[in-house]
Amino acid sequence: MSLTPPPIDRPLLPQAQPGEPRLPAEPRISSRQLLGDAKEVLIEHRGAVYRLRETSLGKLILTK
Repeated sequence: MSLTPPPIDRPLLPQAQPGEPRLPAEPRISSRQLLGDAKEVLIEHRGAVYRLRETSLGKLILTK
Protein backbone atom coordinates (compact mmCIF):
# COMPACT_ATOMS: atom_id res chain seq x y z
CA MET A 1 0.00 0.00 0.00
CA SER A 2 1.46 3.34 -1.05
CA LEU A 3 1.11 6.34 1.24
CA THR A 4 2.01 8.80 -1.52
CA PRO A 5 -1.06 10.62 -2.84
CA PRO A 6 -1.71 10.40 -6.57
CA PRO A 7 -0.53 13.40 -8.59
CA ILE A 8 -3.11 16.10 -9.09
CA ASP A 9 -3.59 16.94 -12.75
CA ARG A 10 -6.61 19.19 -12.25
CA PRO A 11 -7.41 22.15 -9.99
CA LEU A 12 -8.69 21.31 -6.53
CA LEU A 13 -11.51 23.84 -6.94
CA PRO A 14 -13.91 24.14 -9.88
CA GLN A 15 -13.09 26.79 -12.43
CA ALA A 16 -14.78 30.12 -11.80
CA GLN A 17 -17.38 31.24 -14.29
CA PRO A 18 -16.72 34.54 -16.12
CA GLY A 19 -17.31 37.41 -13.70
CA GLU A 20 -17.05 35.24 -10.56
CA PRO A 21 -14.13 35.68 -8.16
CA ARG A 22 -11.68 32.78 -8.20
CA LEU A 23 -10.70 31.30 -4.84
CA PRO A 24 -7.09 30.13 -4.42
CA ALA A 25 -6.54 26.39 -3.99
CA GLU A 26 -5.16 25.37 -0.60
CA PRO A 27 -1.51 24.30 -0.67
CA ARG A 28 -1.09 20.52 -0.41
CA ILE A 29 1.96 18.85 1.13
CA SER A 30 2.30 15.08 1.26
CA SER A 31 3.02 13.47 4.60
CA ARG A 32 6.12 11.94 3.02
CA GLN A 33 7.48 15.45 2.45
CA LEU A 34 7.04 16.17 6.17
CA LEU A 35 8.05 12.82 7.63
CA GLY A 36 10.50 11.43 5.07
CA ASP A 37 11.55 8.01 6.37
CA ALA A 38 10.90 9.00 10.01
CA LYS A 39 7.82 8.00 11.98
CA GLU A 40 7.63 11.38 13.70
CA VAL A 41 8.83 14.97 13.33
CA LEU A 42 8.79 18.02 15.57
CA ILE A 43 7.10 21.13 14.19
CA GLU A 44 7.71 24.54 15.69
CA HIS A 45 4.74 26.89 15.40
CA ARG A 46 4.48 30.30 17.07
CA GLY A 47 6.92 29.40 19.80
CA ALA A 48 5.35 26.01 20.62
CA VAL A 49 6.66 22.61 19.58
CA TYR A 50 4.26 20.01 18.19
CA ARG A 51 4.91 16.36 17.42
CA LEU A 52 3.50 14.87 14.21
CA ARG A 53 3.67 11.10 14.15
CA GLU A 54 2.45 8.26 11.99
CA THR A 55 0.75 5.39 13.80
CA SER A 56 1.21 1.71 12.98
CA LEU A 57 -2.12 1.92 11.11
CA GLY A 58 -0.85 4.76 8.91
CA LYS A 59 -2.86 7.53 10.60
CA LEU A 60 -1.35 10.89 11.55
CA ILE A 61 -1.49 12.32 15.08
CA LEU A 62 -0.48 15.89 15.95
CA THR A 63 0.15 16.59 19.65
CA LYS A 64 1.49 19.56 21.56
